[in-house]
Amino acid sequence: MLVDANDALPPSPVKDLTLRQLVRLSLGGTKVRIRLSNAFGTSPLTVTGVSIALAKSPGSPRIDPMTVHGLTFEGAAAVIVPAGAEYVSDPVRMKVPALATLAVSMHLAELPNGQTGHPGSRATSYVAPGNQIAAPQLQAATPVEHWYFLSEVDVAPAVPSAAIAILGDSITDGHGVKTDTNARWTDVLLERLRDSPATRSLAVLNVGIGGNRMVDDGLGPNAAARFGRDVLARSGVRYLIILEGVNDLGVLTRDHPVSSADHQALVGRVLAAYAQIVAQARERGIKVIGATIMPYGGSGYYHPDAANEIDRRVINAWIRTADNVDRVIDFDALMRDPAQPNRLRKDFDSGDGLHPSVAGYRAMGEAVPLSIFAGGER
Repeated sequence: MLVDANDALPPSPVKDLTLRQLVRLSLGGTKVRIRLSNAFGTSPLTVTGVSIALAKSPGSPRIDPMTVHGLTFEGAAAVIVPAGAEYVSDPVRMKVPALATLAVSMHLAELPNGQTGHPGSRATSYVAPGNQIAAPQLQAATPVEHWYFLSEVDVAPAVPSAAIAILGDSITDGHGVKTDTNARWTDVLLERLRDSPATRSLAVLNVGIGGNRMVDDGLGPNAAARFGRDVLARSGVRYLIILEGVNDLGVLTRDHPVSSADHQALVGRVLAAYAQIVAQARERGIKVIGATIMPYGGSGYYHPDAANEIDRRVINAWIRTADNVDRVIDFDALMRDPAQPNRLRKDFDSGDGLHPSVAGYRAMGEAVPLSIFAGGER
């Protein structure tokens, strides 16, 4: 998404800087490439060098110097990514284990106008002066809890594999998860997939954006608009989980009540977008798993009323209806309070009535039936 001023890389006193970012891999493999994104920039992104290496730990800028590999783009170490474009590096031979933390270090000559990034990284990145892309330990580094310009790490696995893309909002992005702990519900799912011989060849691609909506832009482009870039353009996607819609419902009446016609119109638009995504995914052989919208009746931010709850139930009924999606993960049934079904269970509530607690995220990850994906290689 376009990074706002509060989350942007700070102006540097030097003309050039090193940005080291840590990402957790799903699958192990023998070759790696990355995708650089200037999708929201209005001037070119100039990168004069990129390296990858195994990090010493998820929360440290230290890397194993024996694993450093320089990346190239069409054989060149430097690359200029045009405004609005994304470029893929040449693959480099590098053995990486599953669930490893990869450090991606890039040297930037200058920052473009408009920074493309992901504010909700739940991972620490590091900014340091000069060109330190191969340095085992960065000097004078400043930590920032966001990702920038790096939109994908692609691993070529040693065995046939496929990927599960998870399109969502802050609940998928991991709002409330402690930085560098990899405790999102998608991380729990990934670890379960790794533990089962039938599913360990499946990668998990978390493409959640906090604050994202299904049909209207908010934080990041709406899900229908970014679906092609964030799901269809990814390598090896065979499954899609959709967990979106609560922000559409909440924003509708956050500032003031609206008419019943407005409620019906929004629900119709959300369901139309859902159906479009399902149809386009199926055309490409992707199985679509619909995740029901969890209750948010205790949200002090959205303060929903009975009409909002009806909207949520209508959308969930559509998701649960046979053939609208290929499979269903009923997070609503899992997470709701039996005594107050419009609210999250207290032990699964982070305290804001909207986002799950760490225990709630773990319950979500553990509740996904692995049978949906068994035998999912291609």
